Amino acid sequence: MKENKSISHVERREIQAPIVIEILKAFIDELGKEEALKVISKVIESDAIKSGKCLAERFGGNSMKELAQLIREVWCEDGAMEIDVLKETDTEFHFDVSKCLYAEVYRKIGNMELGKYLSCNRDFPFNQGFNPDIELRRTKTIMEGKELCDFRYYKK
Repeated sequence: MKENKSISHVERREIQAPIVIEILKAFIDELGKEEALKVISKVIESDAIKSGKCLAERFGGNSMKELAQLIREVWCEDGAMEIDVLKETDTEFHFDVSKCLYAEVYRKIGNMELGKYLSCNRDFPFNQGFNPDIELRRTKTIMEGKELCDFRYYKK
């Protein structure tokens, strides 16, 4: 038996992505793109909320401080994202992502569009689970072909 070894957030996504993409393509063939994306969006939203709750518990709180810490330690683990922090206070955390291995996962399997639904769209509902009083504003992502992702978190 192999020893239990934890895998990083991006490794998990790399393992899951190919099969999830194939399942989603089958649903698109059966239901049509709009209906299939509506269903997968509900599943992703629910999972992201659960993840937010779990990570708030794991990091011992749900303030901007813990959010910044988990972004650095979980989302950026193994170089998954390279971030440039622009502002970090008790009420705001602003950063740009200049490199995103999550986007690379979907680029490698040739489906950045579905990657947006499976990865980037998790970011907004994640806050509902982590702390509904923290709002994310983001206008662009690497997954959508932009040069960077602009994450701006605000305490409501």
